Amino acid sequence: MSKRRLDKFERIEIEKIEKRRVKRIKDKDLYETVEEVFDRATLMALYELINKGFISEMFGVVNAGKEARVYWAKDAENNDVAIKIYLTSSAEFRRSMSMYIEGDPRFEGVKRDTRSLIYAWARKEFRNLQRAYDAGVRVPKPIAVNKNILVMEFIGENGVPAPLLKDYLPQNIKGFFNVVLDYVKKLYNKAKLVHADLSEYNIMVWEEKPVFIDIGQAVLLSHPMADYFLVRDLSNILRFFSKIGLEVPSLEEVLDWVKKDPQ
Repeated sequence: MSKRRLDKFERIEIEKIEKRRVKRIKDKDLYETVEEVFDRATLMALYELINKGFISEMFGVVNAGKEARVYWAKDAENNDVAIKIYLTSSAEFRRSMSMYIEGDPRFEGVKRDTRSLIYAWARKEFRNLQRAYDAGVRVPKPIAVNKNILVMEFIGENGVPAPLLKDYLPQNIKGFFNVVLDYVKKLYNKAKLVHADLSEYNIMVWEEKPVFIDIGQAVLLSHPMADYFLVRDLSNILRFFSKIGLEVPSLEEVLDWVKKDPQ
């Protein structure tokens, strides 16, 4: 008897969320992807976050990738937040993320079905953001995580995300470059992380300062490919800034500097 009442209650709550969601749709892309993103489990996870005040309104998609969608939203205090929802139906996830999962102790004991991996990945991204934020690296401040949904600080204004470095060059290029390298060093020495996918595509420019994003794939220094990822990150950064005309040090110099613990 109680089981039947619970199912009815769940259906009613899902219908309420669905009505609120449809009412607040702000762009066409959300219509096109909604069935892919908002499955039953995701709707229930959203309801829990709404009930706790982490989300009050959801607007349109501000970034759409193969593995996830990012939405502009408001919390209960009318603050802008970003809602990152990983697609539990994504066939790309296992293929593209396997190199970061294998060897990471945070995935030990996690079932190898796609949904379980995605839930673990969202928790990992939340912890990575917290580690980076605590180490003094400018990243979106993590707020909450529930299943495949990550709530974090919205970097931008009025629903418009800050530009990526690939699209906007700050006025003080040299100073910006130095801060980027300082963040890589802080990630390595204080957060004990390597970003593992750092480039002009994963650095936002906000108030003329860098903000590291898409940090879900960041690995611990104990990961067997941590050194490889660090070299790749630094090579990407040096290549980009060299290409736009900045005189940059050698990879060997920067690598030694990053790895040298200031303490």
